[in-house]
Amino acid sequence: MKTLTTTVECHESQVEISPSPSFRSEHVDYFGNRVLCFTIESLHQELTVTATSEVSVCQHRKVEENTSLAWEKVRDDVARGRDSRWLEAQEFVFDSPRIARGADFAEFAQVSFLPGREVVEATRNLTRRIHSSFRYDVTATDVNTSTDEALALRAGVCQDFAHVQIACLRSLGIPARYVSGYLRTAPPPGIARMVGADESHAWVSVYCGSQLGWIDFDPTNNCVAETNHIPICVGRDYSEVSPMRGVVIGGGTTALSVHVDVDSI
Repeated sequence: MKTLTTTVECHESQVEISPSPSFRSEHVDYFGNRVLCFTIESLHQELTVTATSEVSVCQHRKVEENTSLAWEKVRDDVARGRDSRWLEAQEFVFDSPRIARGADFAEFAQVSFLPGREVVEATRNLTRRIHSSFRYDVTATDVNTSTDEALALRAGVCQDFAHVQIACLRSLGIPARYVSGYLRTAPPPGIARMVGADESHAWVSVYCGSQLGWIDFDPTNNCVAETNHIPICVGRDYSEVSPMRGVVIGGGTTALSVHVDVDSI
């Protein structure tokens, strides 16, 4: 078995907003994500935001099984500052707004993280177990469902799967971050369509030591992220990388509709 790692390069990106904003600005946040802020001060009944980007996703190395560090060494080297990238990785070990470490998560993860097991092999096993143990059900949870509730339900969507896996990893001291992105809408011939296409998707990035760095795993589809995965932003959990959020002032009710289309060129 081989674990693939990828890089993504954005060649062009533009965002069209209707009605036209009264104020618009861009900045890069703490995690390196591009953020667009805008304000619409005129009366309107509908807001349309269309983001169009051209990106390249490349496989740039393969990690042979049985060549990564034992998970305990990754944990200890980061915790004790012996890893050359410990400062970058350590902040993803702690609790975050939507993810709290706990004994239940550690217990679930420990089945995969046996003593001395290599971190890549152990994480692949945990990814497989979450995929097989949890039911993908869009009605089981909502955007406000806690990670503890998702673990108890053994059901949810990609956001819940990712949150649970991150909680499991952090509860054992392994750095893990949340990745928000998209999946290729129409995969190449012979490749099954993935769960989560046509909408925003989420997966997990796991720190596997200074030599391998971050490797992405998708528990919803039981795979290592590869060229069908287009990462958009990273953070500690969903609360820091939601595709769109804001405040609406006015009467009536609101409804959100999202459509995603990813084509090869």
